[in-house]
Amino acid sequence: MMKQIEQVARWITQAKRVVVFGGAGLSTESGIPDFRSPGGVWDKYDPEDFYYQKFISSEASREKYWQMATEMYEPMKKAQPNPAHLAIAELEKLGKLDCVITQNIDGLHHKAGNSEEKIIELHGTAMHVTCLNCKKRYDRDQIQKRIRSGIKVPYCDDCGGPLKPATISFGQSMPERETEEAYHRSSSCDLFIVIGSSLVVQPAASMPLVAKRNGAKLVIINRDPTPYDDLADMVIHGQAGLTMAAILDLVREGLGIAGR
Repeated sequence: MMKQIEQVARWITQAKRVVVFGGAGLSTESGIPDFRSPGGVWDKYDPEDFYYQKFISSEASREKYWQMATEMYEPMKKAQPNPAHLAIAELEKLGKLDCVITQNIDGLHHKAGNSEEKIIELHGTAMHVTCLNCKKRYDRDQIQKRIRSGIKVPYCDDCGGPLKPATISFGQSMPERETEEAYHRSSSCDLFIVIGSSLVVQPAASMPLVAKRNGAKLVIINRDPTPYDDLADMVIHGQAGLTMAAILDLVREGLGIAGR
């Protein structure tokens, strides 16, 4: 595996525009459960109950949604960035990161130190809450206080509209600006690194393909095989944190920067 790590580090050092694409495997190493895995939230709840149209149309659905969302939020709030998040943030400081496109909703790239303008959150974020009517944004903890006080379904202070975590639900349209920007960055990079994604959730999973078709090298770092392994220039089956920390050390060396 060391030869693979050395090669990826060389590619990063030589690259002009590096795009990192992160999935759930990045966050599980920070203690956030993969909600799709056995024993996850979707074992306890039926995803059919949480479609966006149901949230909009039914008070009972909104109540059930907030119950589920509260359970998911607690481990996210406590979680801290792991070495993979920190390595991605360091790539930005070294001037090597064009952007990080993330499928995760946990805000860990922000906590790790990446700039807001470098983070594209394809599936939204659990760290904020939005009014579906007037689009007013609330801090998540502010709304969670209401839930803890016994309010089962929170509503907007300004217009009375329903409040919902700023995540993309089943049946909800992908965020137009973020999706368009992610495709643009994917098509114009020269190195695209997938970390911790199974690459099965569309349309996000098509972005490595966009990068590859436009001439970028494709690196996949994931514990398990993905559908795009055969297309990749390099596949590393291993832990995201250990792998990225090792790559970063070699990148710093290649750039002539002393170790931390």
